[in-house]
Amino acid sequence: MTAVPQQHPDPGAVAPSAPGRLGVPVQAPEAQTYLNALREWVAQRRADLGEVDRAVLKLSQAEQVAITNDLTVALTFWKAVSDRLTLLETTFDGGRVGPVEAERLSTLIHGRLDSNTTEHLSLPSSGSLAVSLPEACRLLDSLTRTLQARASLAPGAAEATQRITLVRAGVERTRDQIPLVPAGAQRDDATEKLARLDRRMDDLVERARRGADVGGIIGPLEIDVATLERDLIVAAAERASAARSRVRTQQQVEELDARAAAIRALERACVEAITPAPHLAIPNVRALGPVPQAAAELAAYRDKLERVSRALDLAHETYAAGLAERDEVVGLAGAVGAMAAAAALAPEAQADVADLRGRLDETLAAKPLPIGRARALAAAYQAYVDSVTRPARRSPGPARPSAPRTQRPRP
Repeated sequence: MTAVPQQHPDPGAVAPSAPGRLGVPVQAPEAQTYLNALREWVAQRRADLGEVDRAVLKLSQAEQVAITNDLTVALTFWKAVSDRLTLLETTFDGGRVGPVEAERLSTLIHGRLDSNTTEHLSLPSSGSLAVSLPEACRLLDSLTRTLQARASLAPGAAEATQRITLVRAGVERTRDQIPLVPAGAQRDDATEKLARLDRRMDDLVERARRGADVGGIIGPLEIDVATLERDLIVAAAERASAARSRVRTQQQVEELDARAAAIRALERACVEAITPAPHLAIPNVRALGPVPQAAAELAAYRDKLERVSRALDLAHETYAAGLAERDEVVGLAGAVGAMAAAAALAPEAQADVADLRGRLDETLAAKPLPIGRARALAAAYQAYVDSVTRPARRSPGPARPSAPRTQRPRP
């Protein structure tokens, strides 16, 4: 029997396009297509990184250290993507996808990826990243191409034409990222870098057309193209994360403002109800100004919001406790009055109870209620009613004389 050679996915292929967007349910047919393609892509990327890992051993010590750091980052991203793939396949459950599962698939695909891994998804130049599955896949593509080029394992390394084709594709993907960069210095810088890559690409193609050996210049170009593409993807992910953070911060401002208004109403009710009433400053969240755009300023702004939230918590607890104390005194007066009404009291006790209750009612009717006086009168009222309604203790009878002890005669 003739052995059939095993076919591998195209090593130059990129991650499959994710269906839908966040909040839009992913139906079973498109989920199955995506998962099949993603499964093959994950397997291919793991094989690519394994080849890089083996090739590193052939390099110098300095080159090994430099590549190993980036390889560790790439493997961290691969692990996060692989873990998310497992969750997607579990949720897909062979195609048994209802409305709940369809929404869950959308969240797993387009939600933050770093929530399902104990590793921090980060790049040496950017710190921790909050990226979605498609963003992580594109980053892993870029990292893998960079590592392959640095380890001289770029797909089709023996064929300059194939390598040039892959570099061209990377340049075009990078060109597609430029319009997503906000207008200003960042876009101008990215545009200038892309223009330099275009000139180097044209020079490379011209050299290859003349039959020159381009092996020495194509590797650095591959690395620079992949690096720029990676940086643009990272910047886009950071902008998206900052935008989500600003939206959440604005929502927090609205919530704190509504809480502050309610607590001010609680403060007025407490001041009108009891005296002495507590007096705490209720912060005005609007005094902090609009939500800033810059990441550092946004972090400081969120710290201020946290302090405002703690101050509102304290004010809420304090004013609510004041009103609760008034309700407790009123409730105690009613309960003790019911106890006194149900008991058969002597005439003089009835007069004392009526006098105490009259004083207590007069105090309770005051606006605002003098809470200290009311608490003391309620305690005295309760103590007196307890004393006159408690069953009389049985007085002890006369002690019985003990029988005299007899002494046994000594023998």
